Amino acid sequence: MRLTRRLILGLAAAATLSLPMFHPARAEDKPVLVFAAASLKESLGKVAEALKAESGKAVTLSFAASGPLAKQIEAAAPADVFISADTKWMTYLSDKGLTDKATERPLLGNTLVLIAPKDSATAEVALAEGFDLAGLLGGGRLAIGEVTSVPAGAYGKAALESLKLFDSVKDKLAQGESVRAALALVSRGEAPFGIVYGTDAAADAGVKVVATFPAGSYPAIVYPVAKIASSTHPDAAAFIAYLQSPAAQPVFAAAGFTIPK
Repeated sequence: MRLTRRLILGLAAAATLSLPMFHPARAEDKPVLVFAAASLKESLGKVAEALKAESGKAVTLSFAASGPLAKQIEAAAPADVFISADTKWMTYLSDKGLTDKATERPLLGNTLVLIAPKDSATAEVALAEGFDLAGLLGGGRLAIGEVTSVPAGAYGKAALESLKLFDSVKDKLAQGESVRAALALVSRGEAPFGIVYGTDAAADAGVKVVATFPAGSYPAIVYPVAKIASSTHPDAAAFIAYLQSPAAQPVFAAAGFTIPK
């Protein structure tokens, strides 16, 4: 019986140690300010709500394309945590000494899909080298994130180039300021097709997936997270730990994100 009691106490202690340690809330405390990729809007919002319910800690979330967010941080925006939709923009800040390198880690993964408005007559198609994507577009445009600053746009361009389809559609691109801008163009019927993340397609009932890009046609999609080096917020590191906790990861998985092992 004594052994059982010790075991129970040990397990309880271990569980306590594994939980992120947040500082006690005080009236004067400011919320952790998180700059995050636009594709995380719904899932990260739910995680923030769960954290508030569990600990009383509030988090302020600011969503946009990763490139503009990184540029804002470089210009001394007071962010505490940055979650990028690719490693490029995290490396950009890291190389400038603007992140706490000890906190940098991969957080999530994603897929890349071709979408159409939900009422489109287009059935599923198979994306492969030689596919007539330009013909599929007809006189319409292909909605995509801006290919130099928006990670989803860069992934999309890489996939199209890999499949040797980019040259046929490069003059038919409707480039948006974020992946959500590209998603909205298709959802509103302003573009017949678009390239977004699988999680974006799942978050908008106004679109349907007509194809999934082959995984080998674009670099692995990795969402890294890090604390900003200039941040002095006592809960910034704990929030990053919470993102990887059993309370948060199922929320991301339910939204369609993959969880790095």
